[in-house]
Amino acid sequence: MRSYETMYILSPDLSEEERKGLIERFKNLIIENGGEITNFDEWGKRKLAYPIDKKPEGYYVLMNFNSDSRVSQELERVYKITDGVLRYLIIRTDE
Repeated sequence: MRSYETMYILSPDLSEEERKGLIERFKNLIIENGGEITNFDEWGKRKLAYPIDKKPEGYYVLMNFNSDSRVSQELERVYKITDGVLRYLIIRTDE
């Protein structure tokens, strides 16, 4: 298993219920595919360096996890098709 770190920025327009639902969805995706979450940190709303979709701020979430490469690929696919995700980044940290 490899170590990964992902940070994603959610739209600030989401309700608290929608935001928590998306966060749980991403966490469950990792766990259900045999991965393990080693660190999870919600940074909350922060000002963006530049507006994205005319939004000056976003809700930041940082997560470290261990999994196979197929899990990170699936997570990236889900980020791409999920409304409410402004930006995301997944990096491998074990090298």
